[in-house]
Amino acid sequence: MKRSAHFIRAQAAGLLAASLLFMTGCRVLWLGAAGATGAGIVAYVDGKLEDTLGNNYDTVVAATAKAITQLEFAQPEERKDGLSDTFITHNAKGDRVEITVSNVGENATKVSIRVNTFGDQQMSMSILDKIKANL
Repeated sequence: MKRSAHFIRAQAAGLLAASLLFMTGCRVLWLGAAGATGAGIVAYVDGKLEDTLGNNYDTVVAATAKAITQLEFAQPEERKDGLSDTFITHNAKGDRVEITVSNVGENATKVSIRVNTFGDQQMSMSILDKIKANL
């Protein structure tokens, strides 16, 4: 049975793409896709949860501050400039929580969440859900 060159190339590309997922710096777990709002795909990459929301920067920063209060995290240290705002706080277990809100466009704001050094996917998703509920 003879295989076409196109089939072999497609198969090789698929194997290459699959192997990239298992390389140390390229582990990605896709958690869901956004609708037609222009928001991005939620991804959990090497311990950091990332999502691009279809809301303006100031609204997302306010929603993040409110979520931190609602979740009863410790008073955050805040580092802010014109393009990003980083909240560093701790939960009741003492886990370090870092949330970075970045302005990427008029109605596009990137949110990155890392819990501890190696991440906690479930807690990161809970934080993101609370931020989204405040929008």
